[in-house]
Amino acid sequence: MKVSFKYYILAASIVLGMTSCDDYLDKMPDNRTELDETSKIQDMLVSCYPTTHYAAIAEFESDNTDHMDVLGYTSYKKIQDEASEWKDITYEDDDSPFKLWNDCYHSIASANMVLEAIEKQGNPAELQAAKGEALVARAFNHFILVNIFSKAYSPKTSSTDLGIPYVTKVETTVAPHYERGTVADVYKHIEEDLLAGIPLLNEASYSVPAYHFTKKAAEALAARFYLFYVQDDKSNYDKVIKYAQDVLTSNPLSMLREWKEIGSLSPNNSVRANAFVDADRKSNLLLCSTNSLWVRYYGPYGIGYKYCHNTTIAATETNKATTLWGSYSRLNYKIYQYTSMPKVIMDKFGEFFEITDAVNDVGVPHEMFPALTSDEVMLNMIEAYIMKKDYDKALTNFNIWMHNFTSYTKNVTMDDINRVYGEYQEDELTGESTGMKYYTPTEPTPKKELHPDFTVEKGDQENFLQCLLHCRRIMTLHEGLRWFDIKRYGMTIYRRTIDGSGDITVTDTMNVDDPRRAIQLPASVIKAGLEANPRK
Repeated sequence: MKVSFKYYILAASIVLGMTSCDDYLDKMPDNRTELDETSKIQDMLVSCYPTTHYAAIAEFESDNTDHMDVLGYTSYKKIQDEASEWKDITYEDDDSPFKLWNDCYHSIASANMVLEAIEKQGNPAELQAAKGEALVARAFNHFILVNIFSKAYSPKTSSTDLGIPYVTKVETTVAPHYERGTVADVYKHIEEDLLAGIPLLNEASYSVPAYHFTKKAAEALAARFYLFYVQDDKSNYDKVIKYAQDVLTSNPLSMLREWKEIGSLSPNNSVRANAFVDADRKSNLLLCSTNSLWVRYYGPYGIGYKYCHNTTIAATETNKATTLWGSYSRLNYKIYQYTSMPKVIMDKFGEFFEITDAVNDVGVPHEMFPALTSDEVMLNMIEAYIMKKDYDKALTNFNIWMHNFTSYTKNVTMDDINRVYGEYQEDELTGESTGMKYYTPTEPTPKKELHPDFTVEKGDQENFLQCLLHCRRIMTLHEGLRWFDIKRYGMTIYRRTIDGSGDITVTDTMNVDDPRRAIQLPASVIKAGLEANPRK
């Protein structure tokens, strides 16, 4: 939808730095008076969702990327170099922090305009669902921003860690002043918006529910939010479970992705990728239409080889590594690798190219991004059960998920999990081994040491968590969620260079307390006066 106004939150002083005040005011007409009818207010909700996703940033930053030092292997765009090398990102086009920041705050501005218009209408009953959607969308956009541009939530440090501005009012001044506040402040406001918005939601009026915050989509967001919002008394894990159960119903399998069916489709011409993000599938709780080149970076294209999810990572850490279900051939969603390229791929997103200038073949690349899915909700619920040490319920739900994600039919037990992910032990007489060694960059495994700001007990709890984190890493490959697990669980990661012979050289280390875990704010935002993230 093309909205009838231009409104830039936190970009006001940026634009002023490039143009005169009169020029800026010409570009920022105040059209809030147009939101004087129910239909106009409801139409405005479409602009409450960001048109940039975080997957490219998060995947390049994470341990799902290696540097391939092979003659002829190049990066596609500057962001691929900057993000993969853990530099402050100066690139400002599609998939960049600059785009993500501005799109999220534009969406927040739209949500605030909707809320103000509803208030001016007298808060009528017919607009309560729209109010709920605007509140949850506002929470969603801030949640994205704080998890990209700030440290992970910590019960120990978030009261002082730099947050991001939480904007709840429509701004009427040209250059409003904002403070970043703390991560704890941001999480408090997100919770307030979620709790106020979720009870108001009603999806009956949506022609395509997957493009909006239905109640299930909002509950999925709440489940992820409370999983990240760790409390010392672990009380929020109960909230994760509650919201997840509401999403998954009493028959979780009926809500999960049809991995076998979709996995059997052709990978050619984006047939399978398009099915993955089909709005009619129950598993796609929230889909966001975004402007992105991400599929070109990770997908089956002859570009972007320099930094990618490669054979080394796949064989030792992700979808081809040791798991409970044995061979990766048991995955219902087949993994593709082409002899002519180093990438190992789960084709999930297709690119839709909108031609804006047919003569010069110029256009805008679009990707439908699965922002919230029922399968992620399932794994979030399992993680909450593990943290509560309710292993029976964790196992029951894990087996439901695993039997759907793979062709493996046996039920796994705690003994199985400990045998695969437990402490490594080798019999001196037979040479047989059980368990798994912790990862090192030159002898990689799926099991990284965990250093979270909350307690994880050695033994059953850590072993089950290692299993869960590995499964989430495999299932959500290319979606960006691995980066959040790295931050939440305090994993040290390494930037490795792989040469043409497969030899590994470590070129950089990102430790638990590395400030680069908080992506640097766009340079123009810092120039406008907002405090930058610290760097060593």
